[in-house]
Amino acid sequence: MKLMRVGAPGAERPVLRTDDERHLDLTPVTADIDGAFLAGGGVERVRAAHAAGELPDVDIAGQRVGAPIARPGAVLCIGQNYAAHAAESGSAPPSVPILFYKGSNTVVGPYDEVAIPRTSVKTDWEVELGVVIGRTASYLDSPEQALACVAGYAVSNDVSERAFQNEQSGGQWSKGKSCATFNPLGPWLVTADEVGDPQQLGLRSYVNDEPRQDSSTADMIFTVGYLVWHLSQYLVLEPGDLINTGTPQGVALSGRFPYLAAGDTMRLSIDGLGEQRQLLINA
Repeated sequence: MKLMRVGAPGAERPVLRTDDERHLDLTPVTADIDGAFLAGGGVERVRAAHAAGELPDVDIAGQRVGAPIARPGAVLCIGQNYAAHAAESGSAPPSVPILFYKGSNTVVGPYDEVAIPRTSVKTDWEVELGVVIGRTASYLDSPEQALACVAGYAVSNDVSERAFQNEQSGGQWSKGKSCATFNPLGPWLVTADEVGDPQQLGLRSYVNDEPRQDSSTADMIFTVGYLVWHLSQYLVLEPGDLINTGTPQGVALSGRFPYLAAGDTMRLSIDGLGEQRQLLINA
């Protein structure tokens, strides 16, 4: 299933997008798509309501598409999880997952404008597979068990300011990751059963419709299951939390492309998860 949220920021309503591209109102089932919805068997309730024909059609034409999950409790990000990206960053592939946090208020809709921060000179794009947690995960026994804790997947853009991240960081990356609007997400949350193997998804990015990244999640150093299992040994993952699983090669940090400027557009897509597009503006 493809779950989405439409409406003005802070006033989004939940919607189901069907395989034949109809849109069904989910308010008879839930007020929002959030951690409480996922923890309370919301996906199963939506599936049952849809099968019973209890969800009315809704017209979303002209409406803003919001992030497919309400503001997550945590946005956890994995650095350098593709060997070629680690190389273009000037680093050896990590032997254990690199974890950093991103402010949860960075999460915006898939077509919302992205603001280049004041004093920024190195704003960069990063297409990533976003993993949304569906049940509490703590001290999991195995990566296989971990996959059962995943509610679904979404296209995530881990926008980064590299000067803030690397030159003004004080040793941590979050300054360059947590600027306003720096995590467009969506357009859909696609449930895990529909995605199947998360390690077989092509992911791509474009700037001004020129190709930048073109890779596959098969090239991830640490798989989704491993990441969820690994993180659960150190922290408690809660329903609605978002994990950004790393980006492949082809970012501006490589030196092969210019950094972003106001007026540029980013376009990102992942197989089966849809496409997002943002216009860059000055903050």
